[in-house]
Amino acid sequence: MNIFSDFHAIIAAILEWIKASGRLPETLDASRFVVEPPKDPTHGDLATNAAMVFAKEAKPHFPNPRQLAVEIAAALANEPNVAEAEVAGPGFINIRLKPSVYADVLRSVLAACESYGRPQGRGALAGRINVEYVSANPTGPMHVGHGRGAVFGDALANLLEFAGAEVTREYYINDAGAQVDVLARSTFLRYREALGETIEIPEGLYPGDYLKSAGEAIAKAHGRALLDKPESDWLEPVKRAAIDAMMAMIRDDLAALDIRHEVFFSERTLHEKVNGVSQIDKEIDELRARGLVYEGRLPPPKGQLPDDWEDREQTLFRSTDFGDDIDRPLKKSDGSNTYFAADIAYHKSKIDRGYTTLVDVWGADHGGYVKRMAAAVAALSAGKVELDVKLCQLVKLMRNGEPVKMSKRSGDFVTLREVVDEVGVDAVRFMMLYRKNDAPLEFDLAKVIEQSKDNPVFYVQYAHARAKSAVRQALAAFPDLDVTPAALAGAPLDLLADEGEVALAKAIAHYPRLVEQAAAAHEPHRVAFYLHDLASIFHAHWNKGKDRPQLRFVNADDRNSTCARIALVASLACVLASGSRLLGVSAPDEMR
Repeated sequence: MNIFSDFHAIIAAILEWIKASGRLPETLDASRFVVEPPKDPTHGDLATNAAMVFAKEAKPHFPNPRQLAVEIAAALANEPNVAEAEVAGPGFINIRLKPSVYADVLRSVLAACESYGRPQGRGALAGRINVEYVSANPTGPMHVGHGRGAVFGDALANLLEFAGAEVTREYYINDAGAQVDVLARSTFLRYREALGETIEIPEGLYPGDYLKSAGEAIAKAHGRALLDKPESDWLEPVKRAAIDAMMAMIRDDLAALDIRHEVFFSERTLHEKVNGVSQIDKEIDELRARGLVYEGRLPPPKGQLPDDWEDREQTLFRSTDFGDDIDRPLKKSDGSNTYFAADIAYHKSKIDRGYTTLVDVWGADHGGYVKRMAAAVAALSAGKVELDVKLCQLVKLMRNGEPVKMSKRSGDFVTLREVVDEVGVDAVRFMMLYRKNDAPLEFDLAKVIEQSKDNPVFYVQYAHARAKSAVRQALAAFPDLDVTPAALAGAPLDLLADEGEVALAKAIAHYPRLVEQAAAAHEPHRVAFYLHDLASIFHAHWNKGKDRPQLRFVNADDRNSTCARIALVASLACVLASGSRLLGVSAPDEMR
């Protein structure tokens, strides 16, 4: 049950009735308005801008939007679940619902439990969505910054799936280019070390101890056979072995966060040539045939010229035709393809696989790359595929307010696995989502394991555990009490009259709308914020019971009120568990 979508349908039907009377245009899209909570809760339960949205089309029958609002409000007043419909200001409508509506909400929660809030009808997402996230270079263990994108992408995939979309979780392996050659040379040194040599790692190679095991594996597989060979002979086999070792490590790090991708796409496959032509070359040729690739010169960048600026004729993509600031190079000065050319071929692969929406989760340092990629997807799909790039800002790792910089494992950064091992999966996942993705995040290793209201993940999990404890207390007071969802749905829910109980029921009723909006905006942090707010309402009401025993959820002298209140907390537990599952966070029954 979604009271917002339900009343959207009711108001749309009223508008259709007015259309049928000839007082609104036949072509009017009667769904083009919103139903939302009023900014001031004292104004009611719902608010709609329907009359304001259709002010222009409503003339001359309704000279101003307030007149249309009066007619809509009068029709709403006849609805069985409406206590009052009032016109405010120039034409907004505030709606106050009867208390029985929230009893019906709780019954719908008990019937669906963790499936409650799944969008239905016009609120459900359709189509196939590809969410590409992490995609860290396979040159070492994942750091905390990678972890933010990993958690964000995984939670977003969960949310989109819950909202009705067909979702694929994808990782793009950057296994082509100079950085993997550096990885191979760094691993070859560790191979020599495994054979007993004393090595020094020169500047420009990767110094981390995480490469030792890869070197040892190569030594076990090849013995001393590679030592006397030239680099041209050993580079490729060492590169493949090193990439495989790094990807195994990355998969293991991701699994520690309960993250598993369905597709691992290799960039190398885009560069491989079949009959002398790579997939990248093929896509460039197709764009050229459409007049979207040409040979030309770019204007110099504004301000001081960078040291690597070259005024030369280049192979350029007409990205300005699709909203970009300048056309973009597809070839480097040595004739090889640019990273952008490879990304064009990669995104064309996604389009060819039938996805209707592409979500790319990138680090904040890729912000300047967004416009060109959006232009490429628009060109490649003829505007039929949506690209949404989500940038994740940096994570500043702290301990008791002091920066944490060094790692035992990598030598120069703290690995994601070290953080997960120290504070746990739930703390990492929740806190990575407790800020909007494009806002900087301070992650304090000490604070995220505190058992206090200042620790958001504990606060939410404690709410779920408290709700479950209330059920156990009720069974202790009334051993024969039936706490199955079907039985609780028959409780006398009209007894839930205290303002704290009503506030909790209303907050639970907002969950389906929250899910719809978070999924549509690709913003899983909204779920984390909602769960914290819901927990706050619950804890506040629980604490009132310490001073006012009549408000406690379990009253050994009043079976009926206990049954009604247990129905309320059971509904709360369902919503907390549902939202936590979307974030990939556990909802424990007890806190130890």
